[in-house]
Amino acid sequence: MTRTFLRPDDVRDLVRDRLGADRRVTALDRLAGGTRKGVYRIGLDDGTTVVLYVWSPRENYWPDAETVPDDPFTEASGPELFAANHAALTAVGVRVPHLIGRDPAGRHLDADVALVEDAGGMTLEALLTRDPERAAEPLARLGDALRRMHTTFGPRYGRLTDAARNAAPARPAEDVVLDRALGHLAGAAARDPRPAAARDRIAAHLRGLRGRVPARRAYALVHGELGPDHVLVTPAGEPVMIDIEGLTWFDVEWEHAWLRLRFGATYPALRPVALDADRLEFYRYAQVLSLIDGPLRIAEGDFPDRRWMLDLAERNIAEALAAL
Repeated sequence: MTRTFLRPDDVRDLVRDRLGADRRVTALDRLAGGTRKGVYRIGLDDGTTVVLYVWSPRENYWPDAETVPDDPFTEASGPELFAANHAALTAVGVRVPHLIGRDPAGRHLDADVALVEDAGGMTLEALLTRDPERAAEPLARLGDALRRMHTTFGPRYGRLTDAARNAAPARPAEDVVLDRALGHLAGAAARDPRPAAARDRIAAHLRGLRGRVPARRAYALVHGELGPDHVLVTPAGEPVMIDIEGLTWFDVEWEHAWLRLRFGATYPALRPVALDADRLEFYRYAQVLSLIDGPLRIAEGDFPDRRWMLDLAERNIAEALAAL
């Protein structure tokens, strides 16, 4: 795919419509990191900035792949999910970028977009590296926000937009995770000889982990892939959650398996809710397999940091094999 990204003139009318006829765009910078949507910082003539989210095929680096039909985390992107999830997080007191306005495709651009507050360029990940002492307060406040999410329960798992339509899932969440993980295993085996050679043993290990997980029918709000790079820290020290389209009613262990992976030694500072150890290990291993298949698939395309994706897959291949 040939990718053509936005230019300052492309967003001029959108800015005037949403921020005032006298507002002028002075800069437009595409921010790094997004794989499903484009994220741009817009500079304005008064020295302030806002952020633009763009949902468009040209901004999506994920290639087509077979998916599990009832997997609520599959291709979790789009303006409807963003709007529903933004409202849900705001309702439970989780800080997210303030929404300035949304525009459907065709009104100003050929893509669905949203203008939001620019909460700054400092991520919690960067702050933890540069100034761990200063990061302690936003880390603790993030833990408070997560506990509010993880003690807010719904009667079924799934995307919030599905819950609003009373679309009840037909089988246990654990079985969805098992099929999802087996799909990631197949994708990894097709792209690397090491998971291919160990495919049967990995599948048996997965099924053994699934067999130890008891039934459950209460699900909390989970972000889905929250790492310290998905939390901005304002100058006032507020943690601001971003990339929220994957927010889902699901088992809290799914969230904490990811949090333990991404926050490493700082994870205990989040002060997690009580967790089921067997469910946590099953979900952790399933996520390891996703971090082989996903990066290898993206690396086959034109994602700009291909080496980073390959290194991520390499680390998780080693992790998957070490558990056998």
